[in-house]
Amino acid sequence: MSAAKGDAVEPVRWGVLGAAKIATEHVIPATQAMPSARVVAIASRDPAKARSVADAHGIANAYGAYEDVLADPNVEAVYIPVPNFLHAEWTERAAEAGKHVLCEKPLTMDAIEAERMIAVRDRTGVRIEEAFMFRLHPQWVRVRELIAADRVGKVRAVQGIFNYGNTDPDDIRNKPGIGGGGVYDVGCYPLTAARLIFGAVPIRVTASIEIDPVFETDRLASALIEFAGGLASIVCATQTARYQHVRIVGNDGLIDVEHPFTPPPTKSCRIAIGGRTQIAGIPDEVETFAPVNQYGLQAEAFSQAVRSGAASAFPLEDALLNMRALDAVFRSAQSGRWEDV
Repeated sequence: MSAAKGDAVEPVRWGVLGAAKIATEHVIPATQAMPSARVVAIASRDPAKARSVADAHGIANAYGAYEDVLADPNVEAVYIPVPNFLHAEWTERAAEAGKHVLCEKPLTMDAIEAERMIAVRDRTGVRIEEAFMFRLHPQWVRVRELIAADRVGKVRAVQGIFNYGNTDPDDIRNKPGIGGGGVYDVGCYPLTAARLIFGAVPIRVTASIEIDPVFETDRLASALIEFAGGLASIVCATQTARYQHVRIVGNDGLIDVEHPFTPPPTKSCRIAIGGRTQIAGIPDEVETFAPVNQYGLQAEAFSQAVRSGAASAFPLEDALLNMRALDAVFRSAQSGRWEDV
């Protein structure tokens, strides 16, 4: 569907599978605020919870089964925030029902499942994307512009960290077998950022992972990722002080991204840029970005692409590359060796 310049475009009608915190506190309210998107249905295994969320966010239809959202003819696209091990199943079921899909990261549990999702997309003809919202934030658009403009020269090293503290035994992120643990939850962010910065496919990975003796999930992980042009080092943790940061080091300068992944929508963001002559710890310049809701930017971009038919900026092939790298992280932690991606 397309519209002449200046014509109003009907918002894409969204359904949500599950009442996860990320959906109810972030994605749904942000989507409802966008001109090109409207949430019209939500499902939860607990019908009362679905109704409560629907009432709170102005959603017309509340269902007690995910299948009901997929059967709703008024729903054009679905957002999937279910536990990680269910991502592939419900992405496929939604696509087979003719719905476009925005699925929470990680798209799947491994590269084999990601390859299947590409086949599903090609067979059904719907749009399927992985929800890494940070890539659309203006600070990351600017970082990519600076790198493309040779502001730091050739990128040689990327350092990324994403940590938080959570020891709740009932939290799905602390449950093994369903995709819990820090690598899937937050380690995938600096890994994705490194791939975005280098603009290349990783070659090999060496990693170490510490397993919680009670939860049996990974609570601390570190990986070194080799690219053709340099190295990325990432750290993620689920039982430490909350912290996130990305540093990009080139042969002529560096860029620090202070709050790279989940900046609050009410606060501004900063990136610090330095050159070879900067005094240690004091950047040459700092760029500040006005507060934005990156979940809303994600919903708006996806919805506009559904209406226009534009090619995806981050197609499923990108998600597949991410899963291959994550698979290599887990293999290396087991083998104690470098593992090819």
